[in-house]
Amino acid sequence: MSEKKDTTFEIYSDSEKMLEQIVDKYDLPDQSKALRCLLNYVEEKESEWDDIFDTIRCNKCG
Repeated sequence: MSEKKDTTFEIYSDSEKMLEQIVDKYDLPDQSKALRCLLNYVEEKESEWDDIFDTIRCNKCG
C-alpha cells in the first residue's frame, strides 16, 4: 500500500458538490476517498487516456 500524501487541488464548486454526492451515496469517509477512487479508476483505464484527456469537455467555458 502506498503512503498517502497531503496535496491541494483547485476544483469548481459543482465538482465539489459531485464529490460530496459520491461520499453520501457510497458511504465513503470523505471527499478525499472519493477522489482517490476516481483516480484509481482512471489509472486502470490507461488505454483510454487519449479519449479521456484529449477530448475537450469544458462544461465551464460556455
